[in-house]
Amino acid sequence: MSEAPAAPALRRTVAEVRNLTKVYRLGRNLAVPALRGVSLRFRQGDFVAVMGASGSGKSTLLNLLGCLDRPSDGRYILAGHDVSQLDDQSLSGIRSRYIGFIFQSYNLIPQLTVVENIEVPLSYQRRAMPDGRARAIRLARLVGLGDRLTHRPAELSGGQQQRVAIARSLVNNPQIILADEPTGNLDSATGEEIMQLLDALNRAGRTIIMVTHEADVAAHARQVVRLRDGLVAEISGERD
Repeated sequence: MSEAPAAPALRRTVAEVRNLTKVYRLGRNLAVPALRGVSLRFRQGDFVAVMGASGSGKSTLLNLLGCLDRPSDGRYILAGHDVSQLDDQSLSGIRSRYIGFIFQSYNLIPQLTVVENIEVPLSYQRRAMPDGRARAIRLARLVGLGDRLTHRPAELSGGQQQRVAIARSLVNNPQIILADEPTGNLDSATGEEIMQLLDALNRAGRTIIMVTHEADVAAHARQVVRLRDGLVAEISGERD
C-alpha cells in the first residue's frame, strides 16, 4: 500500500492521554466511573490493541480518543492540541482533520455508492479538497474495490463493506486510525483479510489503535493494552 506515509526513524508522539477519567452520571445520585485515570502515549506508526472485559473502559477510551466525547478529568493531547475540554464544534473540526474511524458495523450510508461513501468525511472538512473524487476512487482501488465503484452497500459482502470503511477512514489523510472490533461481524477468513489490510497500512507508517476482544486479532498489533475496571492493568509488547 502506498497511500500511507513512510514511518520516520524517530517516531513522534501523535496522541497522549494523561490521567484521563470519565464518569457517567445516571440521575442525581448515581455516578458510574468508566475510566479512573488512564495515561498512555501513542507514536506515529504504533499499532496498539486495546483489550478488556465488558465494562473495562475500552469503548469509552476509544470514544475519547476519537473526540466523540469529552473526559470528566485529565488531559488529551492530539497532534499537539489539548482537546480535553473543547466544545462540540471544535471537537468535530479536530476529529475530521486528524482521526479516521473503522466501525464493527461498517456505518455505511445505504443510498450512497462505494465512492460516495468513501467521500463522506470530506464533507466535514473546513478546507477544500478539490481532488476528493479522484482520491476516493484511488482508495477504492487500493482496498481491492476498483470494480465496485458504483455499487451500494446492499450489493456488497461484509468484507467488501469493511474495505469501504477502511478506504473511508483514509480519505482525509488522518494521523490516527481508530478501529472498533473491525472483524467482529466477519467470518474468520474475511477477518484475516481485513487484518492484512491494516497490517499493510501500519507497515507504511499509519498509527492504528484498535479495540478487540479476540486474541488472534490482537496478535497483529505491536502492543497490547489491557484495561480492567477503568484502569490500565497491563501493557505488553515491544516498542522499537
